[in-house]
Amino acid sequence: MFDHGPEGASVDVARIMESLAEQGITVLFKADAERMREGVKPWTFVASGAPVHEDLLVRTDGVSVEACLDVCLPRLREFGLVIPE
Repeated sequence: MFDHGPEGASVDVARIMESLAEQGITVLFKADAERMREGVKPWTFVASGAPVHEDLLVRTDGVSVEACLDVCLPRLREFGLVIPE
């Protein structure tokens, strides 16, 4: 868990990933060592719905886990997925 958002609310990334997997979504978080050394958005978040939700693909690169979640979680909610708080 880590602090996230202006209120410093705690977010459990593993819980979010498990919830998405239970809904048929494959989720990947990656930290790229080379990009981290270069100081270029080392974190990648990818969520894919194939084969259950074939039209779903959400991906972003960010400077932090929090930055990736800020972009991706609202997009996943737009697909009707339930994201635990």
